[in-house]
Amino acid sequence: MPDLSQTSPTAFVCEGGLVKSRSTFIMQPGQALELLNFEPDIEGGYKRITGFRKHINHIVPQTSSSSEKVLLTAFFNNNIMAARGEKIFTSASTELSTKIVSGTGMTGSGTISVDSTTGFSSSGTLQINSEIFTYTGISASSFTGVTRATNSTSAADHAVDDVVSESWTVRDTGRTSASKYTFERFNFDGNEKIIVVDGVNDPTVFNTSFSATDVTESTVEGSKFVTAFKGHMFYAGKSTTPQTLVFSQPFDEDAFNSGSGAGSIKVDDTITGLKTFRDSLFVFCENRIFRLTGSSSSDFAVTPITRNIGCVNGDTIQEFAGDLIFLGPDGLRTVAGTARIGDVELGTISSNVQSIFDENLIDASLFESIVIPDKTQYRIFFAKDGQGQSLTSGVACVMKGQTFEFSELRGIKPASTDTFVEAGDVLVLHGGYDGYIYRQEKGSDFDGTAILGQYRSPDLTFGDAGIRKHMQRVILNFKPEGSIDADLFVRYDYEDRNAARPAAYALDTSSVVAQYGSTTYGVGSTNFGTYGGVSEPLIRQPVEGSGFAVALRVNDGGTTPPYSLKGFQLEYQLGARR
Repeated sequence: MPDLSQTSPTAFVCEGGLVKSRSTFIMQPGQALELLNFEPDIEGGYKRITGFRKHINHIVPQTSSSSEKVLLTAFFNNNIMAARGEKIFTSASTELSTKIVSGTGMTGSGTISVDSTTGFSSSGTLQINSEIFTYTGISASSFTGVTRATNSTSAADHAVDDVVSESWTVRDTGRTSASKYTFERFNFDGNEKIIVVDGVNDPTVFNTSFSATDVTESTVEGSKFVTAFKGHMFYAGKSTTPQTLVFSQPFDEDAFNSGSGAGSIKVDDTITGLKTFRDSLFVFCENRIFRLTGSSSSDFAVTPITRNIGCVNGDTIQEFAGDLIFLGPDGLRTVAGTARIGDVELGTISSNVQSIFDENLIDASLFESIVIPDKTQYRIFFAKDGQGQSLTSGVACVMKGQTFEFSELRGIKPASTDTFVEAGDVLVLHGGYDGYIYRQEKGSDFDGTAILGQYRSPDLTFGDAGIRKHMQRVILNFKPEGSIDADLFVRYDYEDRNAARPAAYALDTSSVVAQYGSTTYGVGSTNFGTYGGVSEPLIRQPVEGSGFAVALRVNDGGTTPPYSLKGFQLEYQLGARR
């Protein structure tokens, strides 16, 4: 047993997030040289991210034999709205199901006989095992006008009592060549509605019954962006008039009589996004940003915020931590919420991870973003056509106090997103390139795929790079939610291949130190109970090796519940000077 009488301890907390803009020589100990699929935790430390799961088990039907991404994901009136191909669908938050009737099964006459069709739509899409059907009518105990093997599925034999479930109901068709959608939930007349635009077709309004009404005004056909402001609906992004804002009459999204308060405003740059924030409508352009104030056509006024910086993708604009955040040509920026002499402060916030943005800014057209409000977290995803999901990168940005901390994401590939908060429940959704709707912040993996998590500390010299340190022990303070499948690596002298490279140390939760008043008892695969204190145990890991500098790595296997790395204590003995 080593003599620890002259052991020197050095401790640091995990804070500061991922820093790729500084040399390891000048980084703070708590910052991370690598932080992949861990997120800065508002409660302190770095937390392995939660996974995602299919929110709807049925694929959104596609309208051709080719693969089509989900171009719209929106939560409205307790339903999921999704667009794929030329159609818009809805799926109830609770899926309906019935069973093939005993002794009947499926007939060859375009009919499926079932226990009951109560609650099912008069026409729609069904799924039995892996086969998807469409139907055009119902009776009390059958679906009629059935077409088999739709959505590129294959016909298969189905047995009596097999489950028949409703997946998606068609709400709108004929959306030829639709691109990515944007939408706005609004209420002008006491009735909740949602309006969608796709950059090609007429804007379409849906009521709570999902009855669709097209806005047929020629000046807004093909709009890419839509938002409500001061009782008017604003449209922008029409390809033939890319610099023009068109707004409706007050409290009527489908009326455009200029004598009744409708109108248009032209700015001197191509519009890339719209966002209502507080008492202003922010108009983001390729190279400029404007603010529209006022309440009606009589006093609407547009003033420039900046003529030097624009927004490269309107899907990156989010209200976040009391500000607006967006992607500029030089990384993430915020529009400060405090007016300053008729202007608004702008600031770049992503300098610590700017290299990640530089690698991906070549094509920003497919980027997506979400906000997770209960984590004060903004996520941006750098999706690309033809890129595998496992290679899709992103960045998590967390507001902690007055600073932003970052980490890198990999393995999440949204084609469309929505975040909805109802009765305190946060619903974070994304539509995939594979046609499914997923819910983030669910599960311990990416819908069955392991989450590769990596943390690496800076190279630590403990104040003197000229003295060798003989490492004795690493103590990890962490906060678990279950068992852990991760390895600790100790690396020396900037990972020089000639330096000692001890084998991995498994972070075994069965060896957690149980200290009365400070940690946990009953540690098992799923059992973490608190004994007289907080659930933040210590792992005391003896380690080997020596060097002039030491770094810690944690590699996570990605199939166990999340946990937070709170901090480390390194115990070592001083050796000879170099």
